[in-house]
Amino acid sequence: MAYETIALQRDASGVARVTMNRPGVFNAFDEAMIAELDRAFDELERDPAVRVIVLAGEGKHFSAGADLQWMQRASTATFEWNLDDARRFAGMLSRIASCTKPTVARVQGAALGGGVGLACACDIAVASEDASFAVSEARFGILPAVIGPYVVNAVGKRHAQRLALTASRIGASEALSMGLVQCVAPAADLDAAVQRVVDDLLAAAPQAQVEIKTLFAQLSLGPVDQPTRELTAKTIARVRGTDEAKEGFAAFLGKRPAAWVPA
Repeated sequence: MAYETIALQRDASGVARVTMNRPGVFNAFDEAMIAELDRAFDELERDPAVRVIVLAGEGKHFSAGADLQWMQRASTATFEWNLDDARRFAGMLSRIASCTKPTVARVQGAALGGGVGLACACDIAVASEDASFAVSEARFGILPAVIGPYVVNAVGKRHAQRLALTASRIGASEALSMGLVQCVAPAADLDAAVQRVVDDLLAAAPQAQVEIKTLFAQLSLGPVDQPTRELTAKTIARVRGTDEAKEGFAAFLGKRPAAWVPA
């Protein structure tokens, strides 16, 4: 089935690129784009040939967040309609965040409101030096409810609360300092910076990456209690005996690339 609001590409190295494709409205998303992002990540999750997913926005900006016409419709709709709608949005963000394959957000221009949520739902965010970010919902009399947990997870509660309460816009360097993004590059070098991250991801073992994401999703900040110690011990004990682990050690000792590294 074809996509209308996004573009989906795959290459031979196992990299898939999901590009929000509504540049005329700065890639603001509505019901249709939410559904298509959800479907695309589900499709890529189930494709064994895909190893890394890059989420991008067409044109000058990554994403202006929620489409204002969509929000205006929501303001006059019933509670039941709004609840169903919000659950679909929450489901899409969860689909991205829980994807077992590494995800990278490529951020240029503005990332506003839900656009920040999309960047935070990805594992890694790479931004251009001229990128800007704002958790802008309070300016419209609403709050960043669905994206809130992802923003808090990315930057911590104090930073997230300040961003949400003030709705102020921050630059790429400040976003880097608080952990909202992990890499900043000149605009002309953004694609090269994304590619360096992708190359690093492709050099790591794919099933090990699945194990990392599965384990880390169960960990929380704070004291390392006995159940957590047992979880981590059982996980590494199991993974050490896998074919992938054996190949990884054999490749290292044999001073050759592992089987999963693209030629």
